[in-house]
Amino acid sequence: MASEEGQGGLKSVLEGWSKWQIGLAVGAPIALGLAGIWYYRRSKQLENPEKKKTKTDDRKGKTTKFEPVPSPLQEELSPLNKAQSAKDKGNKHFKDGKYDEAINCYNMAIDLCPPENHQDLSTFYQNRAAAYEHLKNFEKVVEDCTQALKYNAKYVKALTRRSKACEQIGDLTTALEDVTAVCILEGFQNQMTLQMADRVLKDLGKKKAQEAFQKRKPTMPSQQFVKSYLASFTQDPILCKLSENADTTHAQSNEPEMQSEQAENEQQEVAVNHNHKEESSYDTALEKIKQQEYSEVISLCTAHLDQGLENPHFTEATLLRGTFLFLKGELDKALEDFNLILDKNDLEKKMKVNALIKRGSLFIQQEKKKEGLDDFMMAEDTDSDNSDVYHHRGHQCLQMDDLDDAIKNFDTSISKNPDFAISHVQKSYAEHRKAAMLQSPSQLNEAIKSYEATVQKFPKCADAHALYAQALCDLGRFDDADEEFQKAMKLEPDNATVFVHRGLLKLQWKQNVDEAVKMINQAIALDDKCEYAYEVLGTLEVQRGDMDKAVEHFNKAINLCRMETEMSHLYSLLNAAQAQLKVAKNLGIQIPMGIPPM
Repeated sequence: MASEEGQGGLKSVLEGWSKWQIGLAVGAPIALGLAGIWYYRRSKQLENPEKKKTKTDDRKGKTTKFEPVPSPLQEELSPLNKAQSAKDKGNKHFKDGKYDEAINCYNMAIDLCPPENHQDLSTFYQNRAAAYEHLKNFEKVVEDCTQALKYNAKYVKALTRRSKACEQIGDLTTALEDVTAVCILEGFQNQMTLQMADRVLKDLGKKKAQEAFQKRKPTMPSQQFVKSYLASFTQDPILCKLSENADTTHAQSNEPEMQSEQAENEQQEVAVNHNHKEESSYDTALEKIKQQEYSEVISLCTAHLDQGLENPHFTEATLLRGTFLFLKGELDKALEDFNLILDKNDLEKKMKVNALIKRGSLFIQQEKKKEGLDDFMMAEDTDSDNSDVYHHRGHQCLQMDDLDDAIKNFDTSISKNPDFAISHVQKSYAEHRKAAMLQSPSQLNEAIKSYEATVQKFPKCADAHALYAQALCDLGRFDDADEEFQKAMKLEPDNATVFVHRGLLKLQWKQNVDEAVKMINQAIALDDKCEYAYEVLGTLEVQRGDMDKAVEHFNKAINLCRMETEMSHLYSLLNAAQAQLKVAKNLGIQIPMGIPPM
């Protein structure tokens, strides 16, 4: 069974290949990069027909060819010559750091310049904006750059300056659009501009996510996701008892039928007790979990808890409700339940450890790393033999890119529970990530051997085959990778995430975007809550030039987000697509259909 960690691992392992190549490198933990990712790159650097003219003007203050300087006996200077002269004086004051005087001169230049001289007016406004920038009057910078761009929409200096000013005053949407335009006009060759674009994109994504996350309607993730998350705990006190009861029921069903009157009475008593249990909302919730019907678990637990503290299984129902609130993304409510449990003095050891693991994971998800790791340490102090502590702490270390500690924790988890496949898989994945980060061929080979050993030891673990496929893809062994994906799909035919990754393999291997899209649509047919499928489809549509479809897919992914960090990443993709669409229209660029060669 694929675990939550396995799905996260599948998503992250693309760092080495398809994420970078088709545009999924936006957001933590992978560094952003505009060039070659989600922005439209033209085969030739765009040439601005006014570029040389503008550049000359910015250096020398000239955009037109001057007539010879008239003598005192000649006619008075033309209005344009007077404007140019005022601008030249302004440039001298600017170089001397006398920005107020420079602004006065640029004012005069603007007033004197004939309205039909658009290029000159654009320069004058941009120069005045530069002076305002030094005075930190960013509103005026935006105002003047906007005027400059009305006269010359492809004026790189004005776009760059307005982008910086908009960033300063918090207008990140305009800042992104402007810096996107600059990236295109510069042919994605200026590293400083690319870094600025990455910075603005991250900040805007985070801002949008913070606003939207508070207003979102929480939704339960897909059945596969919940099933995988629950399976990632081997020492969960509730699930362990549920499993034990199922085993007991199965064993009793195979016993010879009792014939004595006493036996019949005992059976009747069991039936009465069973009926009584069915009346318990908590027991109904457990039955729903057994049937993998998760939508009513929270409400059933709440109904049970409403009967009071004296009600049997009050603590268990609180932990179960907190777990599903956490899965649903209602973090504040989940935290209340975990705190209520952990405030108890006579808490059973496994119950306490399980609540600490989940609260620690919640804290880390909220970017409260210290509080989260403190909870994991407390869990270890409570029961150092509980393998779940190390497995889930290892997963959190992976999320934070702390690969050495991740490997160490997975090693400890394996030593405590050698037969838990997912710890083996995650350790192999952490080693793979480390090898890729260090660009070490020898360590990559060791990671491959680790995967191979895991697949041999756990041939029925879908995650093992799927992550092994990613590693094989890094080596260019596409046939072998596809074979491993097919094994994973046979083991878990309802796991939509595996379909998405196989689609990405087809894209890299065969350069067949249509086949990739078809397979990802199959994933959505299996699980319409597969957030990752919509994310990938959106990115592919960006590459194909269909921005409207891209925006539609990104919005669907955003609506399914459980975590603010995931939402921030998705907003970055959405904002990038929207900025590209608007800039292409403004600059008169036709975005081509068809994905470019990789």
